[in-house]
This record gives sequence, C-alpha cells and structure tokens, in this order.
Amino acid sequence: MPHPDRIVIVGASLGGLRTAQALRGRGKFEGTITLVGAEPHYPYDRPPLSKQVLAGEWGPERTLLDPPDKVDELGLDLRLGARAEGLDLEAREVALSDGERVGFDSLIIATGATPRRLPNTPDLAGIYTLRTIDDSMRIRAELAQGPRVAVVGAGFIGAEVAAVARSAGLEVTLIEALPAPLAQAAGVEVGEACAAMHRSHGVDVRCDTLVAGFEGSERVERVVLADGSSVEADLVVVGIGVAPETRWLEGSGLELRDGVVCDATCAAAPGIYAVGDVCRWYNPIFEEEMRVEHWTNVIHQSRHVARNLLAEPGEARPFASVPYVWSDQYDASIQSLGHPTADDEVEILHGSLESLEFVAGYQRNGIIVGGLTFNMPQQLSSYRPLIEQRTPWEAALEHAEAMG
Repeated sequence: MPHPDRIVIVGASLGGLRTAQALRGRGKFEGTITLVGAEPHYPYDRPPLSKQVLAGEWGPERTLLDPPDKVDELGLDLRLGARAEGLDLEAREVALSDGERVGFDSLIIATGATPRRLPNTPDLAGIYTLRTIDDSMRIRAELAQGPRVAVVGAGFIGAEVAAVARSAGLEVTLIEALPAPLAQAAGVEVGEACAAMHRSHGVDVRCDTLVAGFEGSERVERVVLADGSSVEADLVVVGIGVAPETRWLEGSGLELRDGVVCDATCAAAPGIYAVGDVCRWYNPIFEEEMRVEHWTNVIHQSRHVARNLLAEPGEARPFASVPYVWSDQYDASIQSLGHPTADDEVEILHGSLESLEFVAGYQRNGIIVGGLTFNMPQQLSSYRPLIEQRTPWEAALEHAEAMG
C-alpha cells in the first residue's frame, strides 16, 4: 500500500483518539484524519464509569481523555454524533448515519463493543446496561433514590456496580449464572474468594442462578429467576459482557468472527486495521488468536497500529502483548496479567484466598499464561516477564518460592 493521504478512524473513544495522536506525533502524518464517533461527547475514559462516576466522586467532565482544546490541536475532521452504518471496501468509503460518505486511503476500526442484553427484556423503566457516560449518570441518579438493587452478571463490571451500590448502603443482590463471580476470567476458586468478599460487605450473592425474566407495571419491580423464585428490585443493572461492535461491517467483505479478524500486525485487509475491543488478532506470546477488552491493551495496540500503518511495505510488525486489567471493589485492588481462562490449572503462589491477599498463577500446557492478585500488586508484576517469555510452569513455581 502507498502511504495514505486520508485516514478515517471509526470510533472516538480511547482507541480512536490515541491512534490519532500517535499518527500526528512528531509530525509523522500531516494528511487528513477523520475521527468518527457515534456519541456526541468528546472522547472520554470508560473505566471510571462503573467506579468513581457511579459513586458520585467524579463529574462527567473528569472522564475526558484530554481537554477539548487539546483534541482540537490535532487538526482532526471530527464527526461526533455520527454513527458508522456501512463500509464499501471497493470505493474506500464509510457510510455515516447523517447520510454522508467519507472516503479514505486507510481505515482504522475502533468501534469497541456493545453490552449484551438478556433476551426478551421488557420495556420497563429501571433496567440498565452500563457502557456510556450517559448510562453511568442515569444509574447514578437512580442510586441516589435509595432503590433495592439487583445486578445481573458478576464479571468485573457487575461486581464493581454491586460494590458501589453496597458501599452507598443500598440493598444489593448480585446474580451470576456461573458458579462464582469472575469465574470466566479467574476460575471458580478465585471467584469464590470474590463472592466471600461481597458477602462480607452484605451483598446477597446468588451463583449458578439464571434469570428467567422481569416483572413490573411501568417500572421493574422484581427479577424472576429460573427456579421460580424472585428478587425484589427497583433498579436492575445487567452486566453480562459485551459483543464487539461490527454490525456496520456486515457485508463489507471483512472477516467477522467475534470481532474483526486481523493478522498478527492487526491488519484486517490492505490499509485497514482494527484496535481495541473490536480487534481479533494472533498474539504470538500466547500462540493463539484473541480479542482483549482491557484499557491497557487499547493504549499499546493503538500506538502499534499507527506505526504499522505508516511503515514501509513489509516493515509492519506483529503486536505481541501481555494483557493487563484492574478492578477496584470496596478496599480491594484486583489485578490480572496475561490470558487466564476458566479451564487453566490454578495455584495460589503467594498469600491465601481467605485473607484476600494473594497471587494466583495460571498454567496451560505446562506454561505460565497468567496471574491474578487481590492486594499484592508488586508480587504480581514480577510475573509479567515470565508470561511474556512463555516460561515453563516449574520455573514459575521456583520464582514464587524464591520470592517467599
């Protein structure tokens, strides 16, 4: 591909803005950059939405990734409040919801993800998902009314919402279909420690529990469970994961499979790249294809994609990363490294589950693939190079023993 004159970035959140900044950095790209965003807001940060913003500690303006005047200094063709609705690969055009078609030489797809919804959810007030700043502010206003809260889904987002609501003194029920909170990301054993933490703070945690539906007249009044029982609730937050936002790409010719399928350099087609939650690429560290929904992955991937897009032919490099994610719940700092799954073998390397101060290690096929900690971040960080170097599990155990 020749060097582009026109770059379109679809998605004006963290990945889109940081990629634009990387392209402009040090005068590397002086052509047109069009940044398309479905929301009307300047790019903002999402992790605080389920923590500081929801708790009322931050106003929405504090979530901005950069002040608007700093964003304006990038000289972008900024299209906020315009959703991408289609991609014409042959014409090299993106169709927008305002009727415009934006041409490009190179395209970066950074459309992120959309919250999954429970099937047959009725149109009742008081049932929310949490993804945008507007979602967070609406739920925050509801919490101020002192409702009975039900949270469906005990992954990171659901567990954080439950912690915020309970810390505000509200009655909270946390409902999870799997055997424990965080079970998919951390395994059942670690997840049960998370459940114990929430129960110790007064949350009614119900695992192995499916939601059958919701009842109410104009507003939700209860959550009906599959066993026939119900949970009284005036406010329900559904946090059952996200789906990559690729609907606008259907029929475009790009390969879509739980994300935009890319090669190891994050290229989906000549001159077309994906970053962030929507990108499915081959990560050589883990020797597998993956899609990562974490903040730090977006930061590193956006810089890497900007370099690859402007590289000389044949000089694009694979993107190899050790994913990292954190979560704050009550006074616990939870951090995870690598790519652990529920099927990996888990061993507590430091501390104890009972104390809620521990590091858990994860192995797959005799290799350390991840680590997770409650409140022992320094110990966890020492495992990053071991994960990066695909260290044999026995060597990881020796490392743990040497650390004491």
